[in-house]
Amino acid sequence: MRWKIAIGLGNPGEEFRDTYHNAGLAAADFLAKESSFKKHGNFEYAKVGCLIIVKSLTYMNESGLAVKEALSFFKKEAADVLIMHDDSDIVLGRYKISCGRGSAGHNGVKSVIEKMGTDEFCRLRLGIRSSSSKAKAGSIVLKKMRKADMAVLKTSIREAFQETESH
Repeated sequence: MRWKIAIGLGNPGEEFRDTYHNAGLAAADFLAKESSFKKHGNFEYAKVGCLIIVKSLTYMNESGLAVKEALSFFKKEAADVLIMHDDSDIVLGRYKISCGRGSAGHNGVKSVIEKMGTDEFCRLRLGIRSSSSKAKAGSIVLKKMRKADMAVLKTSIREAFQETESH
């Protein structure tokens, strides 16, 4: 895997647990497997092999604070990072990996770009939209995921990391 640090974005607290907006945190949990997370400031982290897995403890719109703090703590650069987050433009079960691109309107990614002063990092964009939905992102992201949707999301996370490991 080419990344040294994978950072999951989402919202903290029980009220946001298992919402579509927390797809990035679900990805971090998936990667950490049975490892336990240690808290440090605005983030939690676990190490699995050579990969540092980070979960932001800030609200989505303030994600840049946690990302900047984690990079400083681990002495990593933007090129070392994979930001994992939900993407309401992508159908649930699908994902895209993109590098060096703008936020595409995602407020968490916008915060990361502002705090880091660059968009030269990679993103795992996890689809959360129902294939039949025409709803605006704001009406989707804070809803609790159905169990079936969570299972589909976990499958797409597994596939994304199998793909990245093969490169």
